[in-house]
Amino acid sequence: MTTIDIIIIAIGLAMDASAVSLAAAAAGFAADARAKFRLSFHFGLFQFFMPVLGWFLGISFVSHFKAVDHWIAFFLLAFVGIRMIREGVDTSPEKQTKDPSRGMTMVLLSVATSIDALAIGLSLALLDVNIWYPSIMIGVITAGMSLGAIKIGTRLGVMFGKRMEIFGGIVLVFIGSRILFSHLIV
Repeated sequence: MTTIDIIIIAIGLAMDASAVSLAAAAAGFAADARAKFRLSFHFGLFQFFMPVLGWFLGISFVSHFKAVDHWIAFFLLAFVGIRMIREGVDTSPEKQTKDPSRGMTMVLLSVATSIDALAIGLSLALLDVNIWYPSIMIGVITAGMSLGAIKIGTRLGVMFGKRMEIFGGIVLVFIGSRILFSHLIV
C-alpha cells in the first residue's frame, strides 16, 4: 500500500469527524481555542487507535483468510463507504443541544466517528500492511481536517457537512474497488 493510498484512506475516514467538527462549529459549540483543541485532538486520537485495535484483531486470524483477503477488504471498505454515503444523503435534521467537545458526548462522538477506522485496521491486517505508519497518518490527517473543518464551520455554517460524508464514502468504496481489482487482475 502506497503513501498516497494511505492518505486517501485517511481523508475518507476523516470525513465523519470533519462533518461533526463543522456542524459543531457552525452551531457555535467550538467558539474558544480549548473546544477546538478538544474536538480535533480527540477525533485524531481515536482515529489513530481504532485502526490499531482492528489490526491486532485482524492479525490473530489473517492466515485463515489470506485467499479471500481482497474480498474481505473490499466488502469492509464498501460497507463503511456505503454507510457514510447513506448518512450523507439522510436529510433528517440533527439537533445538538449539548456541547459536543465536553465529557461523555466527546467520547461518544470520537468512538462513533472512528468505528470505520476499526474496519480499516482489520483490512490492513488482511493485506499484511504494518499498522503504525497508516494509523499515525490517519490520526494526524483527521486532527488536521477536523481543525480545518472547525475553521470553515465557524465561517460557512453546516451547508457542507453532509456532502463531506458522501465524498468520504465514495473515496472508501473507490479504494476498496481498487484493492479488489488489483488482486483479481494479478
